Amino acid sequence: MSSGVIDSAAWAELEQTAGADFIGELVQTFLEEGPVMLQALRDAHAAGNADDFRRSAHSLKSNGLTFGALDFAAKARALELGGLAAATPAALTELHDDWQEVVMALQERVSNG
Repeated sequence: MSSGVIDSAAWAELEQTAGADFIGELVQTFLEEGPVMLQALRDAHAAGNADDFRRSAHSLKSNGLTFGALDFAAKARALELGGLAAATPAALTELHDDWQEVVMALQERVSNG
């Protein structure tokens, strides 16, 4: 179902680096902070704050890459590089929808060990 959402090689590298026991904690932290980062992105967009927008997009991109959520990270990167001009309502909605897929995929990975 969500097997393609998380890159297997990136996930394996994270498991090797962080350790299988600690990866659950990392995922939990990301799942808690992700909605806050997405809201900060939307708030910065609504306020027209380009610096905060780029910073939020950068954080989402970096976290996505950490967990191997490559499509999600690429969309966040496009927003980071494109700035407010790239932040169409459709682009923000698409990033949010991708986030939901990432959440499910990460929860599957952690619960399956």
